[in-house]
Amino acid sequence: MILAEGYSGDPHWAKTMNGVLRYGQDEVVAILDSTRVGEQERGVPIVGDVASVLPFRPEAALVGVATVGGRFPPSWRELLRECILQGIGIDNGLHEFIEDDPELATLAAASGATLRDLRRPPAGLEVATGANLDVPGDIVLTVGSDCAIGKMTVSLELAREAEERGISARFVPTGQTGIAIAGWGISVDAVVADFIAGAAEQLVIEGGRRGGDLLLVEGQGSLSHPGYSGVTLGLIHGAAPHAFVLCHMAGATEIDGYPGHPLLPLAELVELHERVSLPCRRASVACIALNTSNLDDHGARAAVAAAEAETGLVADDPRRFGSSRLLDALIEHLACLPGRR
Repeated sequence: MILAEGYSGDPHWAKTMNGVLRYGQDEVVAILDSTRVGEQERGVPIVGDVASVLPFRPEAALVGVATVGGRFPPSWRELLRECILQGIGIDNGLHEFIEDDPELATLAAASGATLRDLRRPPAGLEVATGANLDVPGDIVLTVGSDCAIGKMTVSLELAREAEERGISARFVPTGQTGIAIAGWGISVDAVVADFIAGAAEQLVIEGGRRGGDLLLVEGQGSLSHPGYSGVTLGLIHGAAPHAFVLCHMAGATEIDGYPGHPLLPLAELVELHERVSLPCRRASVACIALNTSNLDDHGARAAVAAAEAETGLVADDPRRFGSSRLLDALIEHLACLPGRR
């Protein structure tokens, strides 16, 4: 089941819930949110309390929200306790680690519930070594004009389209939602800054080990973001991509949550990412992925045409219009790279 108390109707704060419902491998039997009892989300029933979930026999409860600061709302503590007392494990993607909470850990030990903090970095992370340059296959990183605009979604949609064409593609998770979907990965926003590139290097190595000829690395943050640019640069240098897919929320003009901080034009963002790519492997932007969820179909098609005119690159909304054109552009771009294996 998914815990989304008070947030399930908000596409921004419930992005973990929505991502798992759309792309997750495990069955979701119910969503808990007392503000929407009796409704459904993508066919999954919404209930109001833990007692109402028990007939569905959930094996674990996923924290399906992303809160400000990554902390639990105060009202959620009793919700977590009730789940644990019923023997329901918790998969937690927030920055507040429940495995370190003495009370919750004691309750879990008594009930047999498993506590798992998805954002906890693995032990032994180091700086990047250069092994990222020896990963077989092609590495593609989604980057963006802002945070929370669909970089993970674009990576997953491209991976799905590639697999449907018989291309061995792997989605490489770098955040808590991606980890919940794929079952592996490292949440790089919880990694010590010196080791972000090293963590990204480990991820692409693991993606290659899992058999991916095309590695779609989930992007985080934004190079021009006043708060979250550091994680983006670490991913760029650690993943050492052969190409970027630039993601953008159509019509947006400012950094979300930072009034007065303008978004750079797409053409400048293309140049910015290409300039800061790893000197040992210069990457360029292969195509533009737009999020047109705030527009009607006419407006969405106009936004796609405008992005193509501004950048000279293929643009599309993979959720709305499919990923075919973007993947075609990406494959053609990779095929033209010098020294391509």
